[in-house]
Amino acid sequence: MTNVLIVGAGKMGSAIARELVADGVPVTLWNRSAEKLGALEKEFSAPSFTTSTDLTAAISTADIVITLLTSGDVVEEILLAPGVLASCKPSAIIVDMSTSGVDTPITLNKAITDAGLRFVDAPVSGSMATIASHQLLVMASGEASAIEEVTPLLMKFSKKVANLGAAGNGQVMKLAVNLIVHSLNAAVAESLAIATGGGIEIEDAYDILEESVIAAPYVKYKRQAFIDPEAPVAMRIDTVLKDMNLIAALGDRLGLPLISTPAVQEAYAQAVAQGLSAKDMAKLLETFQK
Repeated sequence: MTNVLIVGAGKMGSAIARELVADGVPVTLWNRSAEKLGALEKEFSAPSFTTSTDLTAAISTADIVITLLTSGDVVEEILLAPGVLASCKPSAIIVDMSTSGVDTPITLNKAITDAGLRFVDAPVSGSMATIASHQLLVMASGEASAIEEVTPLLMKFSKKVANLGAAGNGQVMKLAVNLIVHSLNAAVAESLAIATGGGIEIEDAYDILEESVIAAPYVKYKRQAFIDPEAPVAMRIDTVLKDMNLIAALGDRLGLPLISTPAVQEAYAQAVAQGLSAKDMAKLLETFQK
């Protein structure tokens, strides 16, 4: 059996661990916080599932290492810490599924290959719900043989693993996708602010959005997040701002005259300034309603 180490016990990392454990895959989940790991141990309660706060020990037995962390800086900090890569099996493949930006996979690819290991840059499009329904889209890039080897494992919770070429291309595509997602979220928030400001009940307004030509899958599954003040957080506003900053930086790097990006970036920056950092991205609506 392939031993899998998941680095990061956040929402996405835990959701992927849950699917792999349910399929009988031996999984170790690493996290800095032992408290969070203890809660997951009780929830999963499976012989194929273990947890660890000792990364060098956990990584030494892993065939595939999956990182799901908050930023590229954090991924680099953890994976490139002294002794981490040296503790890996010679045959190990390291797969970064975080939204890390385009610089991190280039840095990681060099460090990991220099260590005699293989690296796959594999950000994703989806959420905990799409992981549970095995509908995640994986945008992989890196060495073709490494992508081919990890694809059967990734397909246990995904609908497609796309090979986009050289390491870093996955991050480029992920940022291109997220530009549309975050812009659409901002457009829905602004639309609802106009509708409710004009006297229409938010439920009625959302009914119309869902029946209109803009009723993308995102619009449909974010209904509760926009309407219910107590809806759980799927993606934090400060995380969206991090993505928008990466998108703006990529545009500058490519010399592209981006028009919508600065406006959307500013909307999320205002939300953060208003103290909405930890709220779900749908709560950007509150910024437009102030």
